[in-house]
Amino acid sequence: MLYWYYETFQLNLFQYITVRAGFAFFLALLFTMFLMPKFIKWAQKSSNTQPINEYAPESHKEKALTPTMGGIVFIVSTIMASLLSVDLSNCFAIAGITTLLLFSLIGFQDDFSKVKKNENLAGLSARAKLTLQVLSALIIATYLFAFADFNSELYVPFLKNAVVNMNIYSIPFWMLVIVATSNAVNLTDGLDGLATVPSIFSLGSLAVITYITGNAVISSYLLLPNFPVGEVAIIAAALIGSLVGFLWFNCHPAEVFMGDSGSLALGAFIAYMAIISKSEILLLVIGLIFVIETVSVILQVGSYKFRKKRIFLMAPIHHHFEMKNWAENKIIVRFWIIAMLSNLLALVSLKFR
Repeated sequence: MLYWYYETFQLNLFQYITVRAGFAFFLALLFTMFLMPKFIKWAQKSSNTQPINEYAPESHKEKALTPTMGGIVFIVSTIMASLLSVDLSNCFAIAGITTLLLFSLIGFQDDFSKVKKNENLAGLSARAKLTLQVLSALIIATYLFAFADFNSELYVPFLKNAVVNMNIYSIPFWMLVIVATSNAVNLTDGLDGLATVPSIFSLGSLAVITYITGNAVISSYLLLPNFPVGEVAIIAAALIGSLVGFLWFNCHPAEVFMGDSGSLALGAFIAYMAIISKSEILLLVIGLIFVIETVSVILQVGSYKFRKKRIFLMAPIHHHFEMKNWAENKIIVRFWIIAMLSNLLALVSLKFR
């Protein structure tokens, strides 16, 4: 809508991505702050609460009556704010909104099954969930490769030029990035606010990089590739605003959880932004907390399968620290600090090429 005002009435203020990103941020924040209390009241009345895994730490049992699926609210708020702010003729913006929708729907199906049966393991089977994620990632990756004004070159931090043109192989590579990041954020979402703030940091870094990638002058100065992807930074700003509003209710002790409805969509969109800004490798630094959480699970499962021994007291690694009797707030804030530092490092690396 804001871009339509610019085109129709020549309101030049709304031609700037930064201005519309600011509007999107505050619109999404207001939408979330307005809708979330209503959702929480509805969820409590409907017994739409979080089933706790029987293998979770004992301290998690007290969270059994906390409403879940709060991700639906901040995803809807993000989409509404984005539709009011972005240039809807931009194919990358449409693909970004589609990514949020597809993966949020997968998460909603999983959450709804758990809540309906009041059983943490009663959601989609691992195979069904992965199949839906792969199919959704295939749609996004194929669209980028075949229909968007985009190339398939792979860039590595600190190098000026692309290292290889992946051509058709970019599709499975992008699918891997999307599915892996979606599940990594989902694994991290285990404590109050633990996934929310690192996601805000990651989205903030990727919004900066995406804006630069979409700006011919700045991208040329920093020796970054240039594609018309700047509009996606507006969606990222809206999502950050929604997450700030969500954090108001999700900080410890949480009044609501995001559920898979939010975490799967968050991870997929972070991956999408990394792909369109040619930051797939840099994503390992931007999403360092998500990487650590995922690697801890892989190591734990692999070690137990081949050695019959566990490396951690419990995985993902935030549960390990819980079992060591760290206070929940201490774990959360220390993980936030690591996420902040890793994102600062990622942004600094843009200057070194």
